[in-house]
Amino acid sequence: MRAPPGRCSFTLLWDSGGPYGRRVLMMAETSRPASGDHSGRSSSGGEPVGELVQRASQQLTELVRAEMRLAQAEMKEKGRRYGKGGGLFGGAGLAGFFTLQALIATAIAALAVPLPVWAAALIVTAVLGTVTGVLALTGKKEVTRAAPPAPEQTIDSVKADVAEIKESAKR
Repeated sequence: MRAPPGRCSFTLLWDSGGPYGRRVLMMAETSRPASGDHSGRSSSGGEPVGELVQRASQQLTELVRAEMRLAQAEMKEKGRRYGKGGGLFGGAGLAGFFTLQALIATAIAALAVPLPVWAAALIVTAVLGTVTGVLALTGKKEVTRAAPPAPEQTIDSVKADVAEIKESAKR
């Protein structure tokens, strides 16, 4: 899709293909005014160059704001993951504390009472130990998924936008 000669337009299109949405920046080519035309209007007699520059500036501002909203949404999601991972690590710590208490109770029961009591305490200890391991591994997995704490998709998107603008400027 191209703009008429002498017009410059940026179009910001949203495609909700990802968790934060992807955006595509399209910039139509501009043509220079004829060498003898110094009226400040584009070569086709359309809008004055000043208006084109103003519109391009507004659209660029809109693009930057959209990038900031994307970065904010991405960082919010990463924060949620870090929070969830931290909570799971906290749960693993608490379960580990209970495991230690159960282990101590098992040792006391093994010394003071016949075999069935300490065997029951040992089973409780094994169950709590398993819960501790599962919580710790799940917490580690969540924290690993959230790292690094940078808005990667936004950075990639900004790089792509800059490359597109540079490419359009070369034409």
